[in-house]
Amino acid sequence: MIYLDTDFLVNSIKYKIDVTAQIKEEFPTEDLVIFDKTFDELENIGNTNAKTVLALIKVKGFKVIKTKKDKIVDDLILDRVKKKDRVATQDKELKKLLKEKGIKVLTIRQKKYVG
Repeated sequence: MIYLDTDFLVNSIKYKIDVTAQIKEEFPTEDLVIFDKTFDELENIGNTNAKTVLALIKVKGFKVIKTKKDKIVDDLILDRVKKKDRVATQDKELKKLLKEKGIKVLTIRQKKYVG
């Protein structure tokens, strides 16, 4: 599974990158996953990029994990992720914590591609 963090999705729109295609090209059998709390975070951001991400989620058909919504997405990812999973994020602190757990991280590089 590849978990997609909210800031990663917003930045993909900001930089006009089709991250879904890039990730699927490299990891064709992996599910792209978001948490239901992602919708709340995007609605709270409320800018054009966040609204576009909401539409994108519906079009791309990401797998949505239902939660109690009592935590932020970063904490939900940290609680749920396993060694074989990957996480797509731009968040420096989350990247650091994931690397400490031995989790592979995908990030947008040079505002052009996912690496």
